Amino acid sequence: MKLPHRIRIITNNPLVNTVLSDWYKVEFHEDASYRDILVMVRDMVYNGYELMTHPMAGSVKPNETMYKSIVVGTDLIGTNLEHCNLMMNALITCDKFKPLGVVYSDYHIKDFQLIDYTLLCGALDFDAIAGLSKANVNSY
Repeated sequence: MKLPHRIRIITNNPLVNTVLSDWYKVEFHEDASYRDILVMVRDMVYNGYELMTHPMAGSVKPNETMYKSIVVGTDLIGTNLEHCNLMMNALITCDKFKPLGVVYSDYHIKDFQLIDYTLLCGALDFDAIAGLSKANVNSY
């Protein structure tokens, strides 16, 4: 993805916000849940913004992590039914997984942030390791 000024990242991941906000437009929603991010992006896609990354990328189940980052375009392109279906199915899938009721340690929370960040960097063709130099690497 070579157009950093034509995309925006919708995320609740503080690591994504810290590292990528210098290169990309990041809309950070600190108090949003995984599902909240899906709903926000669904609404954007329904309103005509392009979905640029798959909403369920990676193998982490929605009930196993609290972080989600999705890339959308900044320009209205019109409603894309395939993208609308992807978002609808992502929400259906998310709702199938019941919360585990686990309280994660800071160590595990940082792991989940790093997993989401790394998946996103792969989609953006962004050097994830180099980007971490901006974050406190000792804490990851």
